[in-house]
Amino acid sequence: MNDPSSTFHELLTEQIRHEFTASQQYTAVAVYCDDEDLPQLAAHFYAQALEERNHAMGMVQYLLDNDVQVRIPGLDEVRNDFKSVEDVVELVLDQEKRVTDQITLLARAARDQGDYLGEQFMQWYLKEQVEEVASMTTLLRIVRRAGDNLFHVEDFVAREMPGGAGTDPTAPPSAGGVATLAGA
Repeated sequence: MNDPSSTFHELLTEQIRHEFTASQQYTAVAVYCDDEDLPQLAAHFYAQALEERNHAMGMVQYLLDNDVQVRIPGLDEVRNDFKSVEDVVELVLDQEKRVTDQITLLARAARDQGDYLGEQFMQWYLKEQVEEVASMTTLLRIVRRAGDNLFHVEDFVAREMPGGAGTDPTAPPSAGGVATLAGA
């Protein structure tokens, strides 16, 4: 149905790898926070890991729906060693900024190829990235203000970044359904 040599489809397959890698990176970050006895941050980052996985599976579903052969790629290496919570949040903010650049490139590729369905599909991801970068930017500011008193960070996350808010009804469908945190 669709051109298998499409630059947009190639970039989307590459983005699936980036999204799965981001999911694993968020898992590594969550485990670090869990080990540091920071349950609010850990829960937030575990939820982010699932969200990134769902983003990848949404892209898989898009390719399936458009009769494009899907190959699930391997993952990039993730970082597991951190010096501090600030180090963690700086990493995830940088990751979200990179993903924003990648999503923007995808939207541009779809537009340049005249792939209006692909361009429309990417609009939700563009909106999502604005939210993700803003959220992590705010969290980094809070971490820096809190200094060594991470109870302030935990309180902020519990109060302002509640997990389990549900699934965005405008999100693209995920292949295999949306994964959620048990009990969330």
